[in-house]
Amino acid sequence: MIRFFLLQNRQGKTRLSKWYVPPPIPQNGSGTGETEKLRIESEVHRLVTARDKKYTNFIEYNNYKLIYRRYAGLFFTIAVDLADNELSYLETIHLFVELLDSYFSNVCELDIVFNFNKVYSILDEYMLAGEIEETSKREILDRVKLLEKIE
Repeated sequence: MIRFFLLQNRQGKTRLSKWYVPPPIPQNGSGTGETEKLRIESEVHRLVTARDKKYTNFIEYNNYKLIYRRYAGLFFTIAVDLADNELSYLETIHLFVELLDSYFSNVCELDIVFNFNKVYSILDEYMLAGEIEETSKREILDRVKLLEKIE
């Protein structure tokens, strides 16, 4: 199951953050769920960007596994359960990038920043409640375009 999905740039700015399972709140009572999310996001960014390219794109972190991939200046990161298949989630990231590329025709970071509602819409058609809902690129893009017409 997918715990969270992050899209971050090289500077550490989170461009997309979708949490399917709330982060554990520290037992000492300091902090809230939102501050814990921010802490995890910055820690994930530090781990992913500092990692040498000769290593795999999988990192064990706390009670889950981080699977990440870099496209241009953006890092796409998915946190999943330890027992899940890493390669299937690398394909998941790649399909999401292909969806964005098809929708925005050669996507860039500014497309994601200025059209974040469309990006979340595409992600919601692709993943639901931490599970992959649909894998057909054509089907997902057709649904998103249908939703646009309704709006």
